[in-house]
Amino acid sequence: MEPNSKRQRLEQDPETFEPLKEKVEPSRDLYLDTINRHMLDFDFEKVCSVSLSHLNVYACLVCGKYYQGRGKTSHAYFHSMHKDHHVFINLHTLKVYVLPEGYEVDDPSLSDIKYVLKPVLTKSQVMQLDKNLKPSYDLNNKKYLPGFVGLNNVKANDYVNVIIQALVHIPPLRDYFILEDFDKLGRSQLVTRFGALVRKMWNPKAFKGQVSPHELLQEISNASGKRFKLTEQSNAIDFLSWFLNTLHRDLGGSKKKNSSIIHRIFQGEVSVDSQSIGATGGPGNKEALLIFDEDREIKSVRLPFLFLALDLPLAPLYQDETEKNIIPQVPLTTILGKYDGKRVQEVADQKKRYHITLLPDYLIFHIKRFNKNNWTTEKNPTIVNFPIKNVDMANCNDPDAKNVGTHYDLLANICHEGKADNGQGTYKVHVRHRGTEQWYQIQDLIVEEIVPQMIFLSESYIQIWERKRSVEEPVSK
Repeated sequence: MEPNSKRQRLEQDPETFEPLKEKVEPSRDLYLDTINRHMLDFDFEKVCSVSLSHLNVYACLVCGKYYQGRGKTSHAYFHSMHKDHHVFINLHTLKVYVLPEGYEVDDPSLSDIKYVLKPVLTKSQVMQLDKNLKPSYDLNNKKYLPGFVGLNNVKANDYVNVIIQALVHIPPLRDYFILEDFDKLGRSQLVTRFGALVRKMWNPKAFKGQVSPHELLQEISNASGKRFKLTEQSNAIDFLSWFLNTLHRDLGGSKKKNSSIIHRIFQGEVSVDSQSIGATGGPGNKEALLIFDEDREIKSVRLPFLFLALDLPLAPLYQDETEKNIIPQVPLTTILGKYDGKRVQEVADQKKRYHITLLPDYLIFHIKRFNKNNWTTEKNPTIVNFPIKNVDMANCNDPDAKNVGTHYDLLANICHEGKADNGQGTYKVHVRHRGTEQWYQIQDLIVEEIVPQMIFLSESYIQIWERKRSVEEPVSK
């Protein structure tokens, strides 16, 4: 039989008698008709379902299961004989074979399967991601918007899902992980699998309108030494801190400034003045805690940061019946006062004051809601009031610092609902479509539009803000 790639013919226009473009005839291979695209799911870890090996794994394109090898003693070979399933794709090379005969098939009808297995977006396509207003459709003709797709919650990995959803909407980070070929660069499995997940989330030709982060979750568990699991909920800020630092290291980053894409995007600098409390700070002289003694030694140090911790005011201990129904509120500008260079705090027998000396392009806030004591973890329910756009960080910024701008717009808002103990609470995230300015609320597989006014009512825990730039200002690379 002639190879499929050569089964082409030239036709002539009946009026002009000029040759038309080459046309590819439909495949005559009956086995390709048995492929069931609805059964294909390439999101799970690529291991053989029998031997659990990662080596030389093929996916059956009829039932979707993974099997090792294609030789006469392989699991894929036995599957083809016992189940009468004949079409297999190599999950690494993307080559398609028919078993048990063992010959390779190269047919244009298989291109959509290969694309879903390993999506590739060009630089021009990436440049248009934020401008895309057209929805895509999956195999069931259900509408979805690339980039705004749900992530499966395998058991208790919602704390990972919200971090991923927030990070994939940061344009320079998203573009970098979509365009780089980490297999050729020899990067770690954590970097490679995160890049693959980002591409799948922004895939406009997906077979289904949601993605499972199973492969990345497995590698997160391995790379963290089982610290972060998919079966046990952890704190989202702990995971974000570990994830960013590990990505920075695995991308070849060091302590040098701007040594990786992570530090170029998120790293800022804060000046910390500290002074021991000394004898003046006794219980009878609390006012002395709020003032630096200029006659005594003041230590100043500049420290890099990836996110800023914001302290909530303490909730009242004793409330009457009417006050219990009142949820305390605080403006964002009030808790940002911690970094104005004037407010003094007591931290471990030290007076400290903070002042930002370098603002990053993307500013991460961690609103400290949880407080651990000897018995349990307490949660502060205070609502933080904040504007969606144009937050000015000038009051927190050292006037001598050279920053491109001090105004920021909200890009992502992660909030926590429910109790803090034993993973009873849940996480959800709000993200903005940069083309339409429409906000979406994403909680695992549920993606729905939300009006900006509803975002203020959530118990914000992590926020990512994007620096505003005027047209003439350069973008840092």
